[in-house]
Amino acid sequence: MYFLYILRCADETLYTGITVDLERRVREHNSSSLGAKYTRGRRPVEVVYSQKFETRSAASKAESRIKTLSRSEKMKLISLSRKTSV
Repeated sequence: MYFLYILRCADETLYTGITVDLERRVREHNSSSLGAKYTRGRRPVEVVYSQKFETRSAASKAESRIKTLSRSEKMKLISLSRKTSV
């Protein structure tokens, strides 16, 4: 199982990535040198969106699509996911 995720950084920017272990990856982003260079200077980060995929290929394709979205489009996606997951 693969997870696509969007993080909100302390400076309110968004970071998108994929992983097989979401909790571990968020810990890495927040507290170790294994986190992405982008997030190291923008801690703490929090997960604001996640989605499960069966394959790495499917997760990577979705990540690529999300990375092309504008910030407002990403915020809309995050908002819609919160409404449906409540």
